[in-house]
Amino acid sequence: MSDTALAIVKSGFDMRIRAESWLGGVLLADDIPIADGSESRDRSLAIPEQITLSVPRTDGGTSWEPIDPDHPLAAYGQMLRIDYGVDLPGHTEWINRGWFLITGSEADGETISVTATGLLQLIQEAELTAPFQPSSTDTLVSVIRSLVEPALTVSIDSQLTDRGVPLSIQWDTDRLGAVTEVLNAWPADAHVTPDGYLSVEPVGDGTTPVLSLTDGVGGTVVRWQASASRDGAYNAVVAQGEDGFGNQIQGVVYDQEPGSPLRYGGTFSPLPVPYKFSSPLLTTITQCRDAAATTLKRLRRTAARKFTVTLVPHPGLMTGDVVSVTGAGLTNALCVIETLSLPYSPQEMTLTVRVL
Repeated sequence: MSDTALAIVKSGFDMRIRAESWLGGVLLADDIPIADGSESRDRSLAIPEQITLSVPRTDGGTSWEPIDPDHPLAAYGQMLRIDYGVDLPGHTEWINRGWFLITGSEADGETISVTATGLLQLIQEAELTAPFQPSSTDTLVSVIRSLVEPALTVSIDSQLTDRGVPLSIQWDTDRLGAVTEVLNAWPADAHVTPDGYLSVEPVGDGTTPVLSLTDGVGGTVVRWQASASRDGAYNAVVAQGEDGFGNQIQGVVYDQEPGSPLRYGGTFSPLPVPYKFSSPLLTTITQCRDAAATTLKRLRRTAARKFTVTLVPHPGLMTGDVVSVTGAGLTNALCVIETLSLPYSPQEMTLTVRVL
């Protein structure tokens, strides 16, 4: 976003929504009329992105009722590209919110209700038709590509180290589950980019905030709401695997982060509260420890201190972004956006942020 747009979205502004429909690389419609809608993202879900749209049944003599398989709003592979527009003096600046797979369209009176999800839907619904077993030359990279492409093009971060995978592993039906197991054992994270690529990268949170959230006069926040729970709270992770001789191995990592409310040896519990998992992709103790450390980072997303923030819509924000928070008892605290709800009409935006 330009500096001008960034300045405007911190207060009131005029917004627009632009939606294109594509099927098999062919543009079906470049300006679908959007009467209302919303976008939600939640990093804890297998498919983090969900959108809903309300489209008039007819507009300017064009019918938007999906009466045939090639219609722009049909659900036979049609994908929507959504852009959020911010009106600036003399022009509109468009921010790409991503690509979404249409999962359903239904007429209700004079309105068409459209639902769509993130592109990982393509991987989740494509169960394996035969058991998938790696070959002797397969690596973590080649396995991820075999499971995901050509539905999504995979982009691998150069900081990740590739390695071979054991021949003993086999996945029977769950394609997305296999992808998740590879990511956990690597260890790595993956998300679909606004351009529609599956980006595989190291697990971790950024340290540079993209926005400062403040309340009071001149602030961006309408209100705060805090939440806390012991559900999903662990202070240790045990990752188990098997070495080349068939011996069970494991790596244990404890939460020893200074200031962590779940820190092992702290007030959360006088005893270890472990989360345990196993994978045949883990063949050395070092791999087990690395996977345990990464899993502990993921678990912190569930049990960490969180705040719900209501604010003026900011179309440049995505889950995983780091923001600086001043308010609700925090001062310039770094937080990560875990969930968001962005309206496609003039309403308030809601974030759930996790305190780092």
